[in-house]
Amino acid sequence: MPEETPLKRITVFEGKARIGTVIGNLAQVQLRPEDLSSPIAFQMALSRIYEAVMKAVESGLKKIYVAEIRFRDSLGNNVVFAVNLGESPPPFSKDVVKARIVVEIFEEEDEL
Repeated sequence: MPEETPLKRITVFEGKARIGTVIGNLAQVQLRPEDLSSPIAFQMALSRIYEAVMKAVESGLKKIYVAEIRFRDSLGNNVVFAVNLGESPPPFSKDVVKARIVVEIFEEEDEL
């Protein structure tokens, strides 16, 4: 009996990637919309960021190269995400390069 292949759909998007660096220890520091809801919320966010910076300085700063990727989805929405490129400089000659995003949607059968 021939094996059935699972159904899948592949979509390819084109976008742009901006190459830059971040301090690895600070990659999780984020300013959220609710941090701008009031002066007190903003001060609390600044305190949180200050503590993260101080911890990063104490443990040693570590530079990480990242690509900030931007593209429009099938409905026209802007999508932005980042890819960690590692600690060594990527082999690109420009700071802005093209990006190809491949999305594969498939259904897996439950294994018993």
